[in-house]
Amino acid sequence: MKHGLGLGVAAIFAATTAFAEAVEPTDVVFVDGAVEMSLSGQPGDPAAGAEVMNKGAGNCIACHEVSDLDHLPFQGEIGPALDGVADRWSVAELRGIVANAKIMFPESRMPSFYKTVGFIRLGDAYTGKAHGDGEVQPLLTAQQIEDVVAYLVTLKED
Repeated sequence: MKHGLGLGVAAIFAATTAFAEAVEPTDVVFVDGAVEMSLSGQPGDPAAGAEVMNKGAGNCIACHEVSDLDHLPFQGEIGPALDGVADRWSVAELRGIVANAKIMFPESRMPSFYKTVGFIRLGDAYTGKAHGDGEVQPLLTAQQIEDVVAYLVTLKED
């Protein structure tokens, strides 16, 4: 009987998390720059996170160096190297930094990847024109943030 109850609880948990809704960018709760709660309600995929870090939507290596991605040329030196980042920051801190680094580091040049309000001189993509009508979309989705964080937690010192 215990076994059946355990499976039932597991099935309910799986069903609940499978349909968890993403936290909207305006509803993210930052505590000292950290974000405790998953933004997507789903676990991140480190392989997908590495793709976002690449020349994908995040393009993190334009500013950061990552030895694990040394097969990718032209890595940046504007931001700190990300080797060992999992030893320096908690998962919640990494999530907060990726979502909006300016909360923890007000002088950061890092883009706010999960922000949709409060911009100054917002442009319309790469057209050189001001943003038109409609809602602003975040640079990364909630799941992409979780994927990048899942990849970053793999970057530990040897």
